[in-house]
Amino acid sequence: MNKNEKIYDAVVVGGGLGGLIAGAKLAKEGKKVLLLEQHNIPGGCATTYKYKKYKMEVGLHEMDGLDSYDMKNTIFQDLNVFENVKFIKVPEFYRFLQGSLDIRIPHCVNEAKEILQNNFTDETRAVDHFFKTILGIRNDITNLPREKWKMLFLLPVFPLKFKHLAKHFNSNLGDFLDSITENEKLKIVLSANLQYYHDDPYTMSLVFFSVAQASFYTGGGHFIQGGSQVLSNFLSDLIQNNGGEVKLNHLAKKIIIEKGKAIGVEYIHKTKKEPEIIRAYGRSIIANSSVPYVSKKLLSEDESRSLRNKVKEFVNSSSILTMYIRFHTPPSSVGNPCYSTFFFDEKIKTLKDLAAFQKSDFSTRLMGFVDYSLIDSGLTSEGSVGAVAAMDEYDDWKSLSKEDYKRKKEETAEILIDRLEKSIPGIKGCIEGYELGTPLTIERYTLNDRGSPYGYAQIPSQSAMKRLQTCPGIKNLFFASAWGMPGGGFTGAILSGYNCAETILKKP
Repeated sequence: MNKNEKIYDAVVVGGGLGGLIAGAKLAKEGKKVLLLEQHNIPGGCATTYKYKKYKMEVGLHEMDGLDSYDMKNTIFQDLNVFENVKFIKVPEFYRFLQGSLDIRIPHCVNEAKEILQNNFTDETRAVDHFFKTILGIRNDITNLPREKWKMLFLLPVFPLKFKHLAKHFNSNLGDFLDSITENEKLKIVLSANLQYYHDDPYTMSLVFFSVAQASFYTGGGHFIQGGSQVLSNFLSDLIQNNGGEVKLNHLAKKIIIEKGKAIGVEYIHKTKKEPEIIRAYGRSIIANSSVPYVSKKLLSEDESRSLRNKVKEFVNSSSILTMYIRFHTPPSSVGNPCYSTFFFDEKIKTLKDLAAFQKSDFSTRLMGFVDYSLIDSGLTSEGSVGAVAAMDEYDDWKSLSKEDYKRKKEETAEILIDRLEKSIPGIKGCIEGYELGTPLTIERYTLNDRGSPYGYAQIPSQSAMKRLQTCPGIKNLFFASAWGMPGGGFTGAILSGYNCAETILKKP
């Protein structure tokens, strides 16, 4: 190290929510922070982009919780988020639409139970059991101090205190629903928003599903007015206002390891024609990058051996395809009644069918539609915007030629618009234009391995507390992202970043 190379308390590789939260917390506590982000804006999946008069939300359409039992509430209060970012309550949890069956699920537990029991009159006990279980699991997690989360692995030893967690720690959603009811339609309705988390109910961690789902039911769903970029920009500014540095368009090339300890980062300025290698040294290195990216790109084969061995059996989550739609006329003008709708093809008969229809042809694939005109979104002053999203596979796009890739995008967009038109007659005539984002788009802008924004799949064997917070075999290298602990979605990334910062602050 020469005299021109700086030493930081923490160098953060990646400016997604996990990295921003970690950096903001450390900077607020007086630590000297450097954050490197390869994109020209901070946020990762928590970003927006502009097209003429429209601002398009890239990722978030509904953030769970923010009630007194939600850890995000504590985090946002600590970082003064609520004083600077406005959260808009969305009208309902979701609308389930399959043929003539049209059910709107509210966020309130009692109201949701009443609607479900009115639609499934013979399933009162099953509905009660469902809510008792998911709320019980969330309460168990809430009552366990975060500094003792690792005790979760000892749950079988003390099942009476955390009985819901102990019973379901290794359970999956599909088997649980099968155990409480034989009514396939009810099972499907209860898991209608599965694509928020995963693609298959029979491999979906019941614990992860329950904590997130119960958070929606008890705290509601919220949209950040002006889009998720508002939160990302605030956190970036918070780092800088507390003496930290945020360098956009800067790509990390290597994590510097010395005697088994992470001591710095080599990075370049992406916009320069012949960028030189710059070094920054830190007492802690925080990887907001995907774990596979760290293993393959930022560490040597020898340095990453323990990490690769630890996660060699881990599998990525599916990716997402999103169509961002600009409307010159709000869809409500032609009768769209709900903010969030999930469309189910009538060929779906059982819960076991869901996994196949997450990957079927786009004419029958499960898809969701968000209509931002039904809230005070702050995304546009004229017209409105919306989005269609579906689970997608990286390999379905990766091998295509440039021409075939473009052709498939157009064909897919036409199919999705025709499906919207079939369910919401007249909506096609409201559309001014659209863009389609594929798994390759996600990989390009966020560097998430194989375009997996949720990180590792939320299956029981690799879910939540079974994920990594520190790097095996390397001291002072931490993970703060959807790939780390607890992982998955905006909430997972936020918790991962904050927990990472608190761990570092407790270091001697």
